[in-house]
Amino acid sequence: MASLLPQRIAAARRRLLRLPPPAPGPAAARRGSSALPAALVRRGGLVGGRWLETPAAFPVQDPASGEELGRVADCGPAEARAAVRAAHEAGAAWGRLPAKERSGRLRRWYELMLENKDELARIITAENGKPLKEAQGEILYSASFLEWFAEEARRVYGDVIPASAKDRRILVLKQPVGVAAIITPWNFPSAMITRKVGAALAAGCTVVVKPAEDTPLSALALGELANQAGIPAGVYNVVPCSRQQAPAVGEVLCTDPLVAKISFTGSTATGKILLKHAAGTVKRVSMELGGHAPFIVFDSADVDRAVAGALASKYRNSGQTCVCTNRFLVQKGIHDKFVEKFAKAIERELHVGNGFDAKTTQGPLINEKAVEKVERHINDAVSQGASVVTGGKRHSLGKNFFEPTLLSNVTTKMLCTQEETFGPLAPVIKIFLLPGSSSDLESGRTAGSWNGRC
Repeated sequence: MASLLPQRIAAARRRLLRLPPPAPGPAAARRGSSALPAALVRRGGLVGGRWLETPAAFPVQDPASGEELGRVADCGPAEARAAVRAAHEAGAAWGRLPAKERSGRLRRWYELMLENKDELARIITAENGKPLKEAQGEILYSASFLEWFAEEARRVYGDVIPASAKDRRILVLKQPVGVAAIITPWNFPSAMITRKVGAALAAGCTVVVKPAEDTPLSALALGELANQAGIPAGVYNVVPCSRQQAPAVGEVLCTDPLVAKISFTGSTATGKILLKHAAGTVKRVSMELGGHAPFIVFDSADVDRAVAGALASKYRNSGQTCVCTNRFLVQKGIHDKFVEKFAKAIERELHVGNGFDAKTTQGPLINEKAVEKVERHINDAVSQGASVVTGGKRHSLGKNFFEPTLLSNVTTKMLCTQEETFGPLAPVIKIFLLPGSSSDLESGRTAGSWNGRC
């Protein structure tokens, strides 16, 4: 009986750390299938294979309704340092495992993601707001990274290099660098983790994940499945934290001498701060920062195909992806026709709503700050002469919902062509092709003043 006691205590602790589904209310009744899967939702940090509670907790909110989904452990510098130590201590054994064994654990993790794909997708839609179909697609995409790196784990080959002397042999052996700190964004709360973590674990590294404060539940759900898959304690650690704690936690991860590598996806401003912190110990750093992608349409284009591509490129996840088009450059001969058809396609094919509603293609923005940025870009453009073709204001569904918006008469002096909007705003710039030039990008001429390159 005594031997069962530790197991029962551990089981009870696990139950206590599960985040219960929110109490049903009017909004929950409307959503229907939005109840969070209790078997995968955790509220504690994951450090050294154990679910860690903290004195303080921060709320995770449904961006569609504003309701609190639950409270998650607010990890600080102490918890971050503990996670780094746990990862470092686990690193030697994980790195020594035969590649075949690491491959097997990653493969099992991938299989568990597929077995729980619907539950994982519901977590994404609840905390991120994206339509459930998009969330389901993200889970399959996310799992594919674990599948890929499970196979690549077996192929970490070395090299034999021809030497310059007869009595020398040059061998190159590939070894894990050590602890990798993984800092991820909220717009792909599952895929941005597995893309980074899968590669690190396959190579024999261990990781500490700091998920975005808006979407920690996906990272913790992956931790639960990692434990079930047999990923050893300390190999995958998660330190969720509030927006207030994020700078201090980020600094620990970038300055701790036990961390060998930083991988960050997020804003350029934050990336610069992390680079400064990492410079002190000359860490290896990988950065995926802000985007400013142009979508260029010349007179020779098939307008219908261009509009279909524009719709898919701009409004995925309500414009909240780093590869979403930020500005449209359309040649004058096709400009008016493109704008007209683009507006009709937006009004016909895009449906704003809760992500759990089957017809929804445009969920809420992640928070009110994101909505305010879209409003600021539109107001700035209109004040300088831009025209709102369709959309242009908050949607009646709630404060985080915004109408898919199309602007014309846009110039390169406007904020929406200089900054990444990260929202459902499509600004169209009319460009002219001068005689003898191969493109307007060479001529540098637009409907408004041109400030240089695209």
